[in-house]
Amino acid sequence: MPERPIAVRASEAPPRARPSNYPPDLLAKIGARDKHPLGDLFGLRNFGVNLTRLPPGGASALRHAHRLQDEFVYVLEGTPTLVTDAGETALHPGMCAGFPAGSGDAHHLVNRSASEVVYLEIGDRTPGDAVDYPDDDLMVRPDAEGRPRYFRKNGTPL
Repeated sequence: MPERPIAVRASEAPPRARPSNYPPDLLAKIGARDKHPLGDLFGLRNFGVNLTRLPPGGASALRHAHRLQDEFVYVLEGTPTLVTDAGETALHPGMCAGFPAGSGDAHHLVNRSASEVVYLEIGDRTPGDAVDYPDDDLMVRPDAEGRPRYFRKNGTPL
């Protein structure tokens, strides 16, 4: 069992090794986001926490909706735009937003400002989740063991 830290300065936590699991043709749509997986660092199994930095022009993810997992974001720095099915909402430091599982409300943050955006994202790790991406030819479905697998909307695996 690896030794876990007691506490860390979040900004100094190691960044995620891979920028994303998205297929290469869609990866460019999110830009150069930088995620520091804080929950993994402490061995958390029930939920994840990331300190995420979005440079100008970056996005948190492709716009998506989870069927089983809840998500929550809390803005620390900058002014991202939250894009949901209802439209766009300007966020500022100290603001937060939550996305209940199964709502079908696809969402993501985009940085349309000239300054970096820094926020915390928290999500549960319910196995067997499915994710829909209404703006892109992509979906996530669980495999037989409940692990997430990427597919095109026509069912072609990636």
